[in-house]
Amino acid sequence: MSYFANAAQLLLEFAFGAAVTLFVLRILAELWRVQFQNPVSQFLYRYSNPVLAPVRRIIPNWGRINLAAALVALVLELVKLGMEFALHGMLPRPVGWLVLGLGQLLDMTMLIYIVLVFGWSLSSLVGGDTRHPLLRFVSQLVEPPLLPLRRRMPTMGGLDFSPAVAILVLFLLRILVAQPIIDLGAHLAVAG
Repeated sequence: MSYFANAAQLLLEFAFGAAVTLFVLRILAELWRVQFQNPVSQFLYRYSNPVLAPVRRIIPNWGRINLAAALVALVLELVKLGMEFALHGMLPRPVGWLVLGLGQLLDMTMLIYIVLVFGWSLSSLVGGDTRHPLLRFVSQLVEPPLLPLRRRMPTMGGLDFSPAVAILVLFLLRILVAQPIIDLGAHLAVAG
């Protein structure tokens, strides 16, 4: 691959990664009912609503899960993959392209949660300002899924190991669930 293609792929990963993260965070914020008044929530809603408003007319929420945001995130992944395949001079097979996109979206969601849990636990260790909007936002995303784990795990010496266990589980899920889907999608996309 040429230097230009490498640079183009890096830019694609960055731009589409940021856009997918916006919509995944929107899904998570609605799922865990993050305070709407939080400036970070306001940012998410302000920049995702222009795209989501028309899609939500067709695809409603399923419970607390924003299916329109999930669809937009998947379409963004598929567009990114299509552009990456084009950089390599290839045309992917549709089924493999879709499976690969789903796998990468799942992997990205788990990676976002790993970063959120790590940042949240690090800020609690160093005593970050819990009134800061970003820390409140992250706390509201991380604490609800960690709560069942915290109830089952004893604290040792006042230390909470549930974030470490959650991160370990998320890494295992990336390896055992997301990566096989990505590998299957890549195989189906280029199989000929």
